[in-house]
Amino acid sequence: MKKLFYGLAGLIVLAGVFLVSLPTILHKAGLHPEYNGPTTTLPGKRALIITTSHDVLAAPGETEGPATGVMASEFTHPYYTFLDGGMEVDIASIQGGEIPIDPQTLRFMIRSPEDDRYLNDAIAQAKVKNSIPIAEVDIDQYDIVFISGGWGAAYDLAQSPELAAKVSESYYGDKAAMIGGVCHGVLGLVNARDRDGELLIAGRRMTGVTDKQIKELGIEMTPLHPETELRKAGVVFESQTAFRDLFATHVSADDEQRFVTGQNQNSGLETAHTMMQILSERN
Repeated sequence: MKKLFYGLAGLIVLAGVFLVSLPTILHKAGLHPEYNGPTTTLPGKRALIITTSHDVLAAPGETEGPATGVMASEFTHPYYTFLDGGMEVDIASIQGGEIPIDPQTLRFMIRSPEDDRYLNDAIAQAKVKNSIPIAEVDIDQYDIVFISGGWGAAYDLAQSPELAAKVSESYYGDKAAMIGGVCHGVLGLVNARDRDGELLIAGRRMTGVTDKQIKELGIEMTPLHPETELRKAGVVFESQTAFRDLFATHVSADDEQRFVTGQNQNSGLETAHTMMQILSERN
């Protein structure tokens, strides 16, 4: 009996050590890598982050399922990159009002330092609770437009004619804004049109979450998948792979250097910094 007791106690201790170490293990495997590249500041410039308003993970047509929304790091990483770079940052969503944050993405094992910062930032939380409806956004005011992902984005970004129009308006606006997104956020780009009525992103090098990653995570019921939709739109799709694409990352800038896209949840920091760097060099 005593041996059994000590054996169980040992297993409990090992399990506890594993749980405590899990964030470090995932980080070392590639989740949320640190950004060590060049940085720049853009005081006086403005950035807009756009997110989903959809909050249920379910098959199309169904209304019940696990809570979802934007992946936390996919808006906190660009938000604090832009903010720390001296930019004024606003947050919008498809419907406006309170943005749903996928609760799973704030679990301790995958929560990033920027996520922790957000959880202690009353100003950022107020922006998320009172996001601007995309239809009411004055897009010409922004030098950078960044579209965040998360599973919710599969349900309402590409489906929003207002968002598609805003992307086109931003592209042709006086500020010639840098436009980008990460993971499922790139779905917000697929229906934007140029002045001839053609798809604005056709022929450009871009990335987004891979079909492989979606399959590996077993969440294929969402209505749209970024790699598939980008390829349909005529994009030259780029990506990196790993033993699980959850731990891969890639950032792509188109040849015109107007669009910068990130492959997945690991790519937000580099995507945001790259957008700022290109904008700084242009100015």
